[in-house]
Amino acid sequence: MGRIAFLFPGQASQAVGMQAHLEDYPEAVEFLGKAYEFSGLRDLMSTVSQGPAEKLTQTNYAQPAITMVSIATLRILQVAGIQPEGTAGHSLGEYSALVAAGILMPETAVSLTRIRGELMQKCADMYPGGMQAILGMDLDKVSAIVEKASSKGPVGVANMNSTGQVVISGAKAPLEYAGKLCADQGARRVIPLKVSGAWHSPLMEDAARGLEGPVREAAFFDPGIPVVANVTANYITGVEESRELLIRQVTSPVLWADSMKLMIENGFNTFVEVGPGRVLQGLLARNRDVKVYGTHDADALKKTLDELS
Repeated sequence: MGRIAFLFPGQASQAVGMQAHLEDYPEAVEFLGKAYEFSGLRDLMSTVSQGPAEKLTQTNYAQPAITMVSIATLRILQVAGIQPEGTAGHSLGEYSALVAAGILMPETAVSLTRIRGELMQKCADMYPGGMQAILGMDLDKVSAIVEKASSKGPVGVANMNSTGQVVISGAKAPLEYAGKLCADQGARRVIPLKVSGAWHSPLMEDAARGLEGPVREAAFFDPGIPVVANVTANYITGVEESRELLIRQVTSPVLWADSMKLMIENGFNTFVEVGPGRVLQGLLARNRDVKVYGTHDADALKKTLDELS
């Protein structure tokens, strides 16, 4: 089988009803039942299960919701005896990855992501913006276009997801201009993302400053397994670095492609996306040297449990 890694999705993976297939597993139901206790949001799970979708997309709901569902899924895998040798999470997903690595307790991760979501939503309300995925164009070309578009306002590269998929983020006018330039200069597709703000951009600086206090006050522990950080695309070495990187992550690009390259070079060849959606599975789909599993619906979860437990 080789080395197994758990990967955790980030924002934009949310969907109304994303917890439904977990309700046959008591360990998941027990955890989801603590949503209010951990998040402080009375209607968190009713929003997850019933919507409306517009509310679930708001980052102050999406972030703790995705974290709750991801950790509930993690509990199912753990009860089945599936243990990763390493882990990583895409943006928001890094909090769930820290839980998998033993760095954060589950309740701490949910609480911090609620705070993070609220702070980022405040920034989004004050400094309106968005994000776009640029497909079929390499990083250097996108970076040059973004630099040109920045003459119209703050915009930058937010995620380096894979070869030929770069996400840009910023204020509305320069973001739309950059997207148009990418389309005009040969991008295969330009896709607006289902987010309510310009994540991983300078527009989030107030959120990063606001998150610093809660992160430094929270209990962190040394990693039990290797976890790759978004900011560095390298392994986290200890408690203080974990805290520092979570704060920096709010305004820094997500180095996902380099993170996956590191793990594959280090012998990880079986990846499980733990939580809602299939985004991270899609980013690895072209790599024939690895096996990729999901947990996003009942069939995917059953296949993963059957083949890996």
